[in-house]
Amino acid sequence: MSPTSTPDVLVVGGGIIGLVTAWRAAQRGLATAVVDPEPGGGAARVAAGMLAAVTELHYGEETLLGLNLASARRYPDFAAELTELTGHGLGYRRCGTLAVALDADDRAHLRELHALQQRSGLEAQWLSGRECRRLEPMLAPGVRGGLRVDGDHQIDPRRLAAALVSACERSGVSVHRARAERLVVTGGRATGVVTSDGTGLAAGQVVLAAGSLSGRLAGVPPHVLPPVRPVKGQVVRLTMPERPGTFLSRTVRAVVRGSHVYLVPRESGELVIGATSEEMGWDTTVTAGGVYELLRDAHELVPGITELALTETRAGLRPGSPDNAPLLGPTELEGLLLATGHYRNGVLLTPVTGDALADVLTTGELPPEARPFTPRRFGAAVLTEQPA
Repeated sequence: MSPTSTPDVLVVGGGIIGLVTAWRAAQRGLATAVVDPEPGGGAARVAAGMLAAVTELHYGEETLLGLNLASARRYPDFAAELTELTGHGLGYRRCGTLAVALDADDRAHLRELHALQQRSGLEAQWLSGRECRRLEPMLAPGVRGGLRVDGDHQIDPRRLAAALVSACERSGVSVHRARAERLVVTGGRATGVVTSDGTGLAAGQVVLAAGSLSGRLAGVPPHVLPPVRPVKGQVVRLTMPERPGTFLSRTVRAVVRGSHVYLVPRESGELVIGATSEEMGWDTTVTAGGVYELLRDAHELVPGITELALTETRAGLRPGSPDNAPLLGPTELEGLLLATGHYRNGVLLTPVTGDALADVLTTGELPPEARPFTPRRFGAAVLTEQPA
């Protein structure tokens, strides 16, 4: 695409969701551009990268489960394709997840989750505390039981983001390193954006994929403004001993004092501990309390973490939606599509989102698995409430 030509698709937002949308659209033959001041940034810089369709199952989210499973099934081929194209390793590991309980209440909750998983046709094996410790010897002696889920995998979101930036470059996607300031609407149709430096970028279709910022783009009519809000998450990164698998071999997660905590061991030797879930607006401050709670809860699961080097603390913003599910596809404004609101499943839903948006951009129709997540499922009352 020449610099002076008008692209078929302009993607607002260069996080992993915006990048995968642009890459897949370009593969379908659409001239595509991305506008973002820092492509490859966003929530992926903080995310742990758990591909946990089974252990992330929550009551009332059975429809979302179908989309999560569809995306999880695509991950092996998706990761292989992306690595072959770019040469980037993604840290993709089929290591499985162990969800454990530390007391009787947690054990009862985990048993209920296991029953829901079984009713949903998912594979998860109940283990005694002793069996859990046999799998992961670093677990605390007080572990009362757990669920072994071999189908839940992981990926390194930072590597994924870097690979998607490279894939876009190799596929001819134009990148405008600027912030989209305002949507341009002409004749009742979205026709482009104006950037923070006053540059106008025109396009045949506009995809708003700006994560938690998606609800703040000026010029979007109130009746189609996505109802997304920022949900703060703090994470801690430690460094494990040099030999892989000697500390933890798989992702370990639990509910401790009512708070979710997970430990994700990377193949690089990094151990990611997260994540808080805080309704704090746009605040991204790393707090002593947040870090303390994560380390305290993780220490109850794996006491040996106190011997590890602390290498990073960070906070980021997940794009939450009213039903914790993404908004995918056309809005009531012609020419404007959404790919946002992925909340805690953005990394997991990357493959299926890219495919779904490429389908609707080329054919006008969402694929069956994505249809329950159209932005049009929210009524006008929800859509006219400005996110905090």
